[in-house]
Amino acid sequence: MSRRIIPEAIAREPWHVILPLFALNTFGSMVLYSAAAGNLQPWALLHEIHFAVFLVMALIISRLPRELFRRLAFPGYVVLVILLVLVEVLGKVSGGSQRWLNLGFMQLQPSELMKPAIVVVLAHFYDNLPPAMTKHWRSLLPAGALVGVPALLVILQPDLGTGLSICAGAAVVIFLAGLPMSWFVGAGAAVAVIAPLSFFTLLHDYQRRRVLVFLDPESDPLGSGYHITQSKIAIGSGGFFGKGFGNGSQSHLDYLPEAQTDFAFATMAEEWGMLGGLFVLAIFMWVFRWGLQVARRAPDRFSMLMAAGMTFTIFFYMAVNIMMVMGLAPVVGIPLPFISHGGSALMTNMICIGTIMAVERWSKRGGSLAT
Repeated sequence: MSRRIIPEAIAREPWHVILPLFALNTFGSMVLYSAAAGNLQPWALLHEIHFAVFLVMALIISRLPRELFRRLAFPGYVVLVILLVLVEVLGKVSGGSQRWLNLGFMQLQPSELMKPAIVVVLAHFYDNLPPAMTKHWRSLLPAGALVGVPALLVILQPDLGTGLSICAGAAVVIFLAGLPMSWFVGAGAAVAVIAPLSFFTLLHDYQRRRVLVFLDPESDPLGSGYHITQSKIAIGSGGFFGKGFGNGSQSHLDYLPEAQTDFAFATMAEEWGMLGGLFVLAIFMWVFRWGLQVARRAPDRFSMLMAAGMTFTIFFYMAVNIMMVMGLAPVVGIPLPFISHGGSALMTNMICIGTIMAVERWSKRGGSLAT
């Protein structure tokens, strides 16, 4: 009956994921509206416009054939590496970091686009690799180079959070490709040895302060520990039901820094309480469940690796941000998807969503690579 009332072109869209994301993004706009003291500008209205534009982009991506993803994987990766090099040479400096290229009509952050790009290029690499070679140490060298080059360029900007995001998405694809678990255990042991050395030699002063503040935020509550201390106060004061929409004192009185970006979850939790937090987590769990189901039903190895990698990329955003604002992880500047203000991050997440939609469509059609 519904298909006779609703046009076929509209009915066949993946509303089972579009509607939850729309609800989450609208909730984020309400949080940003409140953070701006009851004004649509400068964040809430733009947040909705970004979502509408990037939703159209995601739906276009979902129509792309598998063969196009394969053909563009390595050329797209090379273009983004070149853009990352140009960022080091010509990039705009903001907040002590050099991350953006001024294109005149917009500010482009190539490191954000590298997050889904690294998933696609590694999925293509392992799909072309003979199964017998997957567990050979030689196969890890080109994969390591594909990950290491952009990650190093991003960390040099410096942008540790985005560099970790690129590595995390890549690690999931490499793991699912079938590399031995012992390799990951060995890599973890190596990181445990290298991390202390890197702390003193590779990290910038502000990055070291973030780690120290994470370990003991109360040691400098008015200095380096101010962000996380105020975030904890905002979350804790919200209780179970929250203070009510528009009644958040931490953000309205400017006690909570970056209330619209990195600490948007704390802004939300103060006004909407634990119930608001559970609502956000429930929608994210719905999206992750959908993404993993799509990966499990994918028609081929390339599609499976890509869908799983894209799902984990969004998960990494969410998990690190929520842990960060609760004091369970260092502050690394990763926004909360669909809640925090920021066009570049929303674009990245919608690229991931569009790619998962594409894999779901391929699975339903079960056709050739050109479908």
